[in-house]
Amino acid sequence: MTVQDAFIHEIPTSCVRLVGSMTALITPMTEDGAVSFDAFGQLIEAQIAGGTDVLVPAGTTGESPTLSHDEHGRVVAFAVERSNGRVPVMAGAGSNSTREAVELARHAAAVGANAVLVVTPYYNKPTQEGLYRHFMMVADATDLPLFVYNIPGRSVVDVSNETMARLARHPNIVGVKDATANLARPLQMRQMIGAGFVQLSGDDATTLPYLAAGGHGCISVTSNLAPATCARMHRAWREGRFADALALHLRLMPLHETLFCEASPGPVKYLAQRLGIGTSALRLPLVEPKDASRALLDAALQAAGLPE
Repeated sequence: MTVQDAFIHEIPTSCVRLVGSMTALITPMTEDGAVSFDAFGQLIEAQIAGGTDVLVPAGTTGESPTLSHDEHGRVVAFAVERSNGRVPVMAGAGSNSTREAVELARHAAAVGANAVLVVTPYYNKPTQEGLYRHFMMVADATDLPLFVYNIPGRSVVDVSNETMARLARHPNIVGVKDATANLARPLQMRQMIGAGFVQLSGDDATTLPYLAAGGHGCISVTSNLAPATCARMHRAWREGRFADALALHLRLMPLHETLFCEASPGPVKYLAQRLGIGTSALRLPLVEPKDASRALLDAALQAAGLPE
């Protein structure tokens, strides 16, 4: 048994499939800004064919802040229907309104999603007690496994280690998407909560060191473009082929770094269009990357050896 296999054996049975190479799916749009379900279906098929372990629709990479409630629900339902059980679907269900987050989680459960990803409430700047109550209320609303999406860079608030440990006592709160880029966090969580708490990186550039620190996978932006390479990297890690995993991670580093040269998902949607998936269209207030950024992105795509 490899080290990473040992980690997977320690997590709850309900979470065994919710690890590995996971994609924070973009929401492809037409030039006039409508959701393109044809392109979304193409993206999902490419992900499954490439070996992605879990699909994550309607998260912040999927432009959830500018999707209407109806669109959000349709995007999640479409991902569940199109994947048809081939891979799990972890539905984005976050809001800075607790009531809205509860409704999004209930909808995800109703259409057959396998888990929910709930982002820390943005703009409100809740206290740690407010964060605790928010996630507890959403966790109480369904029986789905819930992952806390901790991303202080965008939401301003950081779920403290102590609050995360409190939340982990709820049977439905099973893990975290950690976008802090702090490689001490997975070690601290393992000490405070135990090995059964599923820890997923939300920062592509530190994925491999995060796995080495006790993580179980990554919810990736890069894997929209390179699902097969990302999946191979995770597989190599799980099988104990660490040199191979490092080589694949280094191959993707130009993309990991450049995809955030401007506000995400602008860069990844630009490159997705280059690879024939949807258009680069975004909804305001996001705009398409500048010419200088496009040049950097084109170079990163080439350096990563894409298309695969």
